[in-house]
Amino acid sequence: MSPESVDVTAGLGGFLAFFLLALALYLLMRNMNARLRRMSYREEQEGKAAAEGSSPVQPDSSGSKGGTQDGPNLG
Repeated sequence: MSPESVDVTAGLGGFLAFFLLALALYLLMRNMNARLRRMSYREEQEGKAAAEGSSPVQPDSSGSKGGTQDGPNLG
């Protein structure tokens, strides 16, 4: 058997690894997009509140939206 006649392919394992990486990337991008959209909405609401002269609404840390799971409060 000559080395030129041997086909080397990734096979099912390679396909599954690539598919799982692509799926993880899709889920991460979807999550990042939702977080950026939420952050933009919060900044818009804080800007409206500042324009009206009232204090900006702080997210409730006990609620499902916002809080400590979104990261440190740098603002």
